Amino acid sequence: MILLNETHDPNLKSWVPSANIPGSDFPIQNLPFGVFENKNNDSRRGCIAIGDQVVALNDCVAKKLLTGRAQKAAEAGAGFELNPLMALGPDYWSDLRSQLSLLLREGSTKTELKELLVPMSEVKMCMPASIGDYTDFYSSINHATNVGSLFRPDNPLLPNYKHIPIAYHGRSSSIRITETPSKRPLGQLKDLDAGIPVMSACKRLDYETGLGVFIGPGNELGETINIDDAESHIFGFCILNDWSARDIQAWEYQPLGPFIAKNFATTISPWIVTMEAMAPYRKKMFQRPDGDPKPLEYLTSEPHEESGGLDVKLEVAISTSRMQQNRDAPHVIGSPIFGDMYWSVFQMLTHHASGGCNFRPGDFYGSGTISGTQKNQLGSLLEVTLGGKEVIEFPNGETRTFLEDGDEVVMRAWCQKEGAIRIGFGECRSIILPASGSALK
Repeated sequence: MILLNETHDPNLKSWVPSANIPGSDFPIQNLPFGVFENKNNDSRRGCIAIGDQVVALNDCVAKKLLTGRAQKAAEAGAGFELNPLMALGPDYWSDLRSQLSLLLREGSTKTELKELLVPMSEVKMCMPASIGDYTDFYSSINHATNVGSLFRPDNPLLPNYKHIPIAYHGRSSSIRITETPSKRPLGQLKDLDAGIPVMSACKRLDYETGLGVFIGPGNELGETINIDDAESHIFGFCILNDWSARDIQAWEYQPLGPFIAKNFATTISPWIVTMEAMAPYRKKMFQRPDGDPKPLEYLTSEPHEESGGLDVKLEVAISTSRMQQNRDAPHVIGSPIFGDMYWSVFQMLTHHASGGCNFRPGDFYGSGTISGTQKNQLGSLLEVTLGGKEVIEFPNGETRTFLEDGDEVVMRAWCQKEGAIRIGFGECRSIILPASGSALK
């Protein structure tokens, strides 16, 4: 397990004033990685966030502000994608984080970095990595139970759920960064009383509030990943909105699972909060109820049970077109908590590799929809509206059961607890555009 060190000290302050503002997503204890370009569309560069500023890694290299493994790590992360940095492993990431923390903290004698700050308002964030493969899990038992109850009230969980992390392979080519619009998909729809399906635009478009995980060093084909070594293969985390076309999904998912209903769009936040930055927010694993089966031996260990959980809080909100025009705040629909997930991010990775599947730096997987046990902790509209049977009322009088064209979904995530500094993930947002019509001609 990654141990706490001086970079996590809650008393640390930065000479960047905005990093010290209470509630900032990006204090000096965070230092997440991303990729940006200036708004004049010059070359993309790897960077870190500090307060409301970014620092390009290639500038740190050019100014010779770093040494040893930190210098090599900055060189690897200075280009248009972070995959080379991800490949280096935890020792390099940690040294880079440590030296950047020293440069950015109050009292630093190295003043060259002050000239290299770029305001976030002047940059455009880009995809942080080239994602080769993408898998999405189904690891919230609350979500699985809520959804299963809509279709199988007497038996919401399938027999394998408590024994095995369930997942499907998603489409990496349609993953996009925050603020990229998402187009409503077309697909086959079939009403229960209809004889044949029709090709139509999705009418039950939904969001799914999740956490995304970026892989660091991979494994060779045929090799497995031990549960206690899983964290050394994880570079970091982002917010994930894995959109779902519920009506398309209802017709197509049997017998092989999600397809068109899930491959049209996935939206992620641009900043990757590192595994090391999350160290203060590790917690005991979710305690399974009495009578639930213990995970098989390869999916558990004493260290994992003590620190396999992550204390992450999320929030999902909707802003309608009218709300955007009136500059009303997005209406919060749910505030899921990651800490009570049935399967951990480490179990997901270990199981994924248990058959010998090989991972590569920059590969990506999602937690699946995160939901709690309360109405205000649900991570999808399918759960909130009970499959469209209940209506959500907005403060301005508008109503929704599922998303309409022009709606913007806004997700946020952060970690916060007594004795540690709050760190955030930024925002994951996207506006719904109308469907294309070419497939209907």
